[in-house]
Amino acid sequence: MRLTSLLIPLLAAGFSLLAGEVLALDVNITKDIPSITVQHGKKTVTVQRVQDPTAVIDPEFAKISRKCPPFCAHPLEAAPGVKTIGEVELIHFMSKEFKDGTGILVDARTPDWHAKGTIPGSINVPHTDLSPGGADSKTLENAMKLFNVTRQGTGWDFSKAKTLAMWCNGAWCGQSPTAIQNLLKLGYPADKLLYYHGGMQSWKMFGLTVVPPAE
Repeated sequence: MRLTSLLIPLLAAGFSLLAGEVLALDVNITKDIPSITVQHGKKTVTVQRVQDPTAVIDPEFAKISRKCPPFCAHPLEAAPGVKTIGEVELIHFMSKEFKDGTGILVDARTPDWHAKGTIPGSINVPHTDLSPGGADSKTLENAMKLFNVTRQGTGWDFSKAKTLAMWCNGAWCGQSPTAIQNLLKLGYPADKLLYYHGGMQSWKMFGLTVVPPAE
């Protein structure tokens, strides 16, 4: 009995130490941010980098030659007044504006791309749904409701519009720049739009968490 009573706390201490080692990451997102948690549909997802030092990028995003057009290099600035952000800024956005409900992560890709995997917390609003001339009025109105924008006569009320961090497949993808330009044409405030230029390609290059679409 005495041996057992001595072993139990020792085993517990050893388990705690092992648990601590498991939780400590070798590959952080930044020096000060090992990981973050975000709500993705009904689930809480931990966003972190892949810990395997031998991991390589998904072959689909390793291609260096794509037919242009449509897969051409796009400017760092999607439109005047719209701030371009990188991975660190997006992580901060996910930890703050997204978490407190004042911001939304928007995967502006078509549904076939979204179905292959998305950045945790993202909702899929294809750029085609935001086209002033291409999308039907109901589709456009439903998309704008997600952004907390409502109809006002023949225009829109942006007084409570959320800040949108918009992204697509990367610097060679025109889907999020098109979505941003469409929103600006509708009157969306430029200072409430963020453009994650690197998109899925940069996200995967950093080995960050990719998840299936939320339920």
